[in-house]
Amino acid sequence: MRFSWFKYQWYKCLIFIFIFSLIFSQDQTVGLFINDSASSVGYTLFTPLFSTSTYLIDNNGLLVHEWESDYHPAMTAYLLENGNLIRTASFVEQRIHLGGFEEFTWDGTVIWKYEYFGQHHDIEPLPNGNVLMLTTEIKTYSEAIESGRNPEFLDDELYILKVIEIEKTDSLSGNIVWEWSVWDHLIQDYDPAKLNYGLVADHPELVDINYVTYSMTYTDWIHSNSIDYHPGLDQILVSSRAFNEIWIIDHSTTIEEAAGHEGGNAGFGGDLLYRWGNPYSYGAGASDNQMFYGQHDARWIDTSLAESGSITVFNNGLGRPEGGYSSVEELTLPVDSLYNYFLIPDSVYGPVEPSWLYLADAPFDFFSPMYSSAQRLSNGNTLICSSTGGEFFEVTEDGTIVWRYINPVSFDEPLFQGDSVLLGNTVPRCYRYGVDYGGFNGHDLTPGGPIELYLNISDKLETKLPRYFRLYRCYPNPFNPSTNIKYDLPIRSHVSVVIYDILGKEVKRLVNIAQEPGNKSVSWNGTDNFGNPLSAGVYLYQIRSGEFLQTKKMVLLK
Repeated sequence: MRFSWFKYQWYKCLIFIFIFSLIFSQDQTVGLFINDSASSVGYTLFTPLFSTSTYLIDNNGLLVHEWESDYHPAMTAYLLENGNLIRTASFVEQRIHLGGFEEFTWDGTVIWKYEYFGQHHDIEPLPNGNVLMLTTEIKTYSEAIESGRNPEFLDDELYILKVIEIEKTDSLSGNIVWEWSVWDHLIQDYDPAKLNYGLVADHPELVDINYVTYSMTYTDWIHSNSIDYHPGLDQILVSSRAFNEIWIIDHSTTIEEAAGHEGGNAGFGGDLLYRWGNPYSYGAGASDNQMFYGQHDARWIDTSLAESGSITVFNNGLGRPEGGYSSVEELTLPVDSLYNYFLIPDSVYGPVEPSWLYLADAPFDFFSPMYSSAQRLSNGNTLICSSTGGEFFEVTEDGTIVWRYINPVSFDEPLFQGDSVLLGNTVPRCYRYGVDYGGFNGHDLTPGGPIELYLNISDKLETKLPRYFRLYRCYPNPFNPSTNIKYDLPIRSHVSVVIYDILGKEVKRLVNIAQEPGNKSVSWNGTDNFGNPLSAGVYLYQIRSGEFLQTKKMVLLK
């Protein structure tokens, strides 16, 4: 550890007591709610959907580290064994967005920025330093028809899944050294005159180009949303939301073998080795055999844990016949002694049911229709991210909640404790890293204060200096008679905080001095530089410190 256990406990007790004193004085809506001794000790990483920041917090809900990007995430971020952060990024939002990822050092320096047209949702860092990426590729109307797509299920074009592996060449580029496309592994029984014709039920290793669900568009036919890699098996696990299935493919193939039906460790080229969640999609069973409903974040349990080889999945529950509720499920895969997945002829892939299942006591109280994640922890507990409400909670094997936290960042702005939380605090996923994780070696993990803001927080209890200049929204806003303006200074600098009317005329200069680094605040009582009360209306407050300049709006009521 980078600091003594005694010192950590001292910080923890001091700030924990402070936070709870604030909770009792302010209605709690965000931050830490539960931290039981049965929780798995570590640091939780998350990237709010509408934020350019990525946060690392300890089990007390205190900020340990933060990375700042120029871009919103394209869903996911991971902490690497070397202490770097790799984070998906939405570089350009459009029909098929220009996405990719950035790799940051611990201190926030971008050392690799990779852009790819069609990057979608997730990436997976590999042990060799390469990165797997989910991508969306566009096929034209004529290409889809020629491959056997029923024109009743076709608009102007078709989006398909392609997985690529990128090897870094320099800080702004990389080579694609391996790829797999679902387009090479199709089956259809609609038109014998077209490509890929055959009996769908006879080929569970292939993907039916005419399987459609009405929860997705005809164009967004597969909608993959997660990718994971098993280093021991050299296999890839992907999740298809539209098919309500997870698929396993062989990564040991060459590019040529991945496009065919032979080769690789398993001997089946790029064909599906295993699938689960909706046997109706491969012509087996009936529609009521469906188990997954818009699932996300399928991942193998870590190889160091007892359940290694099993898979956890966040089953969103979107479209369940009995109504919408979410669950987290663990699957024990049907494998033989050589770890080949077996399928009984004329049957469906096992297991018959999950080996472990988390449901809320009142199932319909737990429902996140999009994104979300689940991670098996080293103590056997499971960390769950319920994305829609930005809620993270850890449950024991019997479903007891032992840790609970609600993301306090809404639309890239930390909330004040007591603020109502709407959809702006969505977090696609969160992951926890144990205190002995290699990525923490040599780095300061001393906790600072909470991410959420408090009206009466003391600068002395912010034990770590901020890493970035930042101007927060004032609180309250609208206000009468006064409001509080908070800002962060990472270095000593001259600071000016000025109030302007809506026409840009200065009405009040609140700060105009050199200040030491830290978390700062200043109040304004709605008067001008001469002490005269101002009329109700919209005003601007602006901070300038060196090259940093930021302006926000406030509303004075009368």
